[in-house]
Amino acid sequence: MRSDKENIIVNKTFEFALHIIEFSEILHKTHRFSLANQIFKSGTSIGANVREAQNAESKADFIHKIKIAAKEADETEYWLLLCLQSPHLDSPDEKLFFEIKEILLILSKIISTSKIK
Repeated sequence: MRSDKENIIVNKTFEFALHIIEFSEILHKTHRFSLANQIFKSGTSIGANVREAQNAESKADFIHKIKIAAKEADETEYWLLLCLQSPHLDSPDEKLFFEIKEILLILSKIISTSKIK
């Protein structure tokens, strides 16, 4: 059952999703529709999966959902790096890279800690 107490990863992934929405809008304005949609989907999916994990039916289900969130975070980082490296695309703000790296570290720690307990 979901707890309404402060949850760092839930909050960070929600805030990150808001920033991803902003960046995907920038890409849309420059007619990079496919890329904008990819970043939007993977970037907002991270928080959705983390949120879903809060209602997991078992520890295995929780770990599975967090692993999906980590995969989505890794994919999002890939798309952001592509934007950064391509001279034809708008570069994302450095804050997005800081946030995604932080999210990946937290998710990795959650997965490893959950497996131990």
